[in-house]
Amino acid sequence: MDVHKCNWCVGDPLYEAYHDTEWGVPVFNDNLLFEFLILETFQAGLSWITVLRKRENFKQAFNNFDFNKIINYNEDKINDLLNDTGIIRNKLKVRATITNAQAYINIQKEFGSFSDYIWAFVNKKPIQNNYKNLDDVPANTPLSDIISKDLKKRGFKFVGSTVVYAYMQAIGMVNDHLTSCFRHGQL
Repeated sequence: MDVHKCNWCVGDPLYEAYHDTEWGVPVFNDNLLFEFLILETFQAGLSWITVLRKRENFKQAFNNFDFNKIINYNEDKINDLLNDTGIIRNKLKVRATITNAQAYINIQKEFGSFSDYIWAFVNKKPIQNNYKNLDDVPANTPLSDIISKDLKKRGFKFVGSTVVYAYMQAIGMVNDHLTSCFRHGQL
């Protein structure tokens, strides 16, 4: 039996596995939500497969995305990261990760969890889209504009509307699997 998938992932086993098991699956765990946020910010201006191929390296380099450790990174750690060929070595994005970890903790303190904060934008229920073609899927939406502005107001960096929409897709706030994809109906 031929299984239909969103065509953006077809042909790369790592991409297909991510598509089949993670992309668009609702995430409510604060640690995983932070991981995706950091990966999406590093992805800004690059392709997702580039980040996906370096995901394990990122995990190692950033203490398994432990925001409580990341907030304490000093210049030595920043220099180590900038010399780590296993990750995307962008000084602004590395520094933004530290800033974002602190902003993330502040949101947790205010809302009880980042999950409660981010999922409130969709009333804790994924938006079910019904796109037939990849060209129909937007790069951003009025809702991603609102979330982006709110995150920026709270001190986050590299969270433009396009990054936020990609994040919303990754963590399942929106189901943007194409209607022909086997995952669309499952989610």
